[in-house]
Amino acid sequence: MSIFEAVVLGLIQGLTEFLPVSSSAHLRVFAAFFGWRDPGAAFTAVTQIGTELAVVIYFRKRIWAIVSLWCRSLVDRDLRGDINARLGWYIILATIPIGVLGLLFEDQIDGAFRDLRLIAMTLIVFGIILGVVDYLARKEREIEDLTLSRGMTFGLFQTLALIPGVSRSGATITGGRLLGFSRPAAAEFAFLLAMPAVFASGLYKMLDIGGNEYAGWGATVVGTLVAFVVGYVVIAWLMKFITTHSFMPFVYYRIALGVLIIVLVSTGVLAPEGGAGIG
Repeated sequence: MSIFEAVVLGLIQGLTEFLPVSSSAHLRVFAAFFGWRDPGAAFTAVTQIGTELAVVIYFRKRIWAIVSLWCRSLVDRDLRGDINARLGWYIILATIPIGVLGLLFEDQIDGAFRDLRLIAMTLIVFGIILGVVDYLARKEREIEDLTLSRGMTFGLFQTLALIPGVSRSGATITGGRLLGFSRPAAAEFAFLLAMPAVFASGLYKMLDIGGNEYAGWGATVVGTLVAFVVGYVVIAWLMKFITTHSFMPFVYYRIALGVLIIVLVSTGVLAPEGGAGIG
């Protein structure tokens, strides 16, 4: 992978990671459209570390409160009822489902799940689901209203993100809206919940960089740095945007992109495996 490809794909990763439009789908589609090889699951996973570092900085006060109070609550029972101490447990426990399924279906995630036809369908179907749930949601629960069962529901929805095209943020936010959480609250917990899984996946996939993967270490580092900078700008914008807007613009975009991919694959412009084996 050239440095130019890494910059472009890092930019795409940063732009799409937090929006409910699927960053992995965009990396696959854009690589295929430009005639580049599939950047691979390892490149995708490692560059997501960059966007998660943006989450750490943006939510640094909340994250510090969670870490410090959770640690202190291990020895001080009086702190265990604090929302930040409880969030520590909710994040840990709700991460288990995606960790287990990610390991069980690793081969499918790296292979069959990356077919452009599947990506197109998941973009459309889960985009419609997000739109319907967001429109029908009426309750306005906040972070303080999280319970273990609600946190685990967030975690189960996050597992859907193992399929490229679903979107980690889109799936988890959909689960949050279904539970009646406000858009900012659903988004905040979705981003916090993603951190352990993304960091673990990125560190695990680092072992594949430089082997048979298309992207080498130089390109991966560049892509990760670009994703970090762009990701921070996007998350700051999104958290303001959803305080006064619905997710419908992203729903329309997902449907349009899914239809476009189907048309391009059906007419032979793109192969279903999109770019595999090219240069």
